[in-house]
Amino acid sequence: MTVIIWVAEGTWRAAVDAARTLAPRGAEFSLLHVTGDDVAGAAHGAFAGLLGRGRHRDPGERLEELSDTAAEDLLRAAAERLGHPATTVRRHGRIEQEVVRATEDAELLICARDGERERLGPRSLGPAARFVVDHAPCPVLLVWPEEAPGLDSLPPPPPPPPGRR
Repeated sequence: MTVIIWVAEGTWRAAVDAARTLAPRGAEFSLLHVTGDDVAGAAHGAFAGLLGRGRHRDPGERLEELSDTAAEDLLRAAAERLGHPATTVRRHGRIEQEVVRATEDAELLICARDGERERLGPRSLGPAARFVVDHAPCPVLLVWPEEAPGLDSLPPPPPPPPGRR
C-alpha cells in the first residue's frame, strides 16, 4: 500500500503520527511537501516592476532559497519522526492542486486539518485541505493537529420549520 503523508507547516506532526500508528504494516510511505509559489512570485513581480533597476538582487530568489531550505528541514524532521523508510517528494505551485496531483497513484493520503481548531465543524478545514478532501482520487485520512474539541463545541440543531414542533 502506498501512503502519502502531506507534510504541511504547523500540522505535519499529527499526520506523521497518524501514519505511524494507523497505516497498515508494510505500507510504503512518501512524505510530500508543497511550496506555494505565490509569495516568491509577488516578490519577483515587485522587483521587476519597481526595483528592477540597478545592482539589487531579486528578493524572490532569496525567498525561493529560504523556502527550499525550510522544506528540506521539514521533510527531514518528518522522516525522523516517522521512523520508517520513506521517499520524499517536493513540489511547487498551487498547494491544493499539487497535493491532489501527487495522490494520483496513492492508495491513501494522510493529512491534518488546517483551519479552526476550537470547535468541530466544516471550518476546521482551510481552503487547501477542503479542496484536497473534495478532489483526492484516493481515500483520505484526516486527523486533528492536536486533541479534537469536545462535542460541546457542536452548533445547536436548526430550529424546526414554522408550523412544526
